[in-house]
Amino acid sequence: MTVEQSKATTKQAKTPLRVLHLTFNMGIGGTEQVIRQLVQGMATESVESEILCIDGHIGPIGESLQQSGVPVHKLARKQGFDWALIKAIRKHLREGRFDVVHCHQYTPWMYGWLAALPTSAKVVFTEHGRFYPDRYRYKAMLINPVMALLTPSIVAISEATKDALVKYEFIPRHKIQVIYNGIAPLTRNETEAQKVREELGIPPEAFVVGTVSRLDPVKNQQMMLRAFKMFSEKRPDAYLLMVGDGPDKAMLTALADELGISDITRFTGFINKPEHHLCSMDVFLLSSHTEGTSMTLLEAMSLGLPAIATWVGGNPEIVVDGKTGMLTETECADSFARAISDLASNRQQYCDLSKASVKEFTRKFTQERMISSYIKSYEGSGQRNTS
Repeated sequence: MTVEQSKATTKQAKTPLRVLHLTFNMGIGGTEQVIRQLVQGMATESVESEILCIDGHIGPIGESLQQSGVPVHKLARKQGFDWALIKAIRKHLREGRFDVVHCHQYTPWMYGWLAALPTSAKVVFTEHGRFYPDRYRYKAMLINPVMALLTPSIVAISEATKDALVKYEFIPRHKIQVIYNGIAPLTRNETEAQKVREELGIPPEAFVVGTVSRLDPVKNQQMMLRAFKMFSEKRPDAYLLMVGDGPDKAMLTALADELGISDITRFTGFINKPEHHLCSMDVFLLSSHTEGTSMTLLEAMSLGLPAIATWVGGNPEIVVDGKTGMLTETECADSFARAISDLASNRQQYCDLSKASVKEFTRKFTQERMISSYIKSYEGSGQRNTS
């Protein structure tokens, strides 16, 4: 090998892997937070990332990434099956010389897979969660096994999500890898947490339970309010903190009035960086009908905030019942209230769960662990685009 050839080989070896994240939009949600973690975390790992939104708008997380210098693009998907969208994605893949197209959720996978067929870009598909209730789509029985066969890397964010892909999407189990979501741990700041309580009119000595979530039917927050009503009757210093916004806000506000707990319930609306609100809580609540890997649950764990969650989806893979938190049935407000009461009245158990949740987070759910797993997936499925 000549010196020139050696230099060329070295230069090629150092060429960054180029990844296009294909998603609906970069609004507010767990999928969008995962994409943000991947893009920002991989910036120092010789991975160049761009984002392409197919629903015609970018959203606040995307706009924030744009301001930090990350290229975020958008296309407007038409109703029905949009053949023009396939061509537009394909054009973007070729012009951007992308090695990998990372498709987040099923519809982006379908469009990304078709767009990538005649290009050298390799496809990675991540299923971030399932609709509630889940259902069979018999067209999937014919299409998905073919797509799966020609998709080098298929990722589920929990074993429960993997099981759903096998059962409802007819994807062979051996094709699916589980990569748990991961985050950078939050830092507790007691001074800022007390400021949050003051601003919300919550006494410093109050016992605060709460959640950070979309106010959405799938999150089952009606049950949370009813359970809190039961708990508050036994605990006069109790407050409920609801951080988030969504289609159920008006209904939940009205329900709090109906239950007579509106004076001890705080609806904050959307908070861009809710870590201080989390720190102001004593217990984190997650009452969902279904979950993949809840990012806010991971944030709570990283702070050592004991969690009470419903026994659905990926929650039992995150919360070890009785060891790192507590799990209850989905539709049982009585058991949810009883779990809150048990945790509030047993200081030793509270401290034990707090310490164990931090250890479990560090063991399984760090940003570094998730990024490392995805980079291996990219390198295994990706082929450097030198054309």
